[in-house]
Amino acid sequence: MTTPIQPADAQRHLEESLASVREALTGLRFGTVALTVHEGRVVQIDVTEKKRLKPS
Repeated sequence: MTTPIQPADAQRHLEESLASVREALTGLRFGTVALTVHEGRVVQIDVTEKKRLKPS
């Protein structure tokens, strides 16, 4: 059985999640950011960055 999330805890988690997503997006030029959500909470952030190589 899971413990219910208190409103203050939910708000703090939301703010932390948004800060983490913002950090993942900072400086990303090409790529993807994928969020994994479990029971309404962000539990994982995957960042895949593509590096473009100039033809030689």
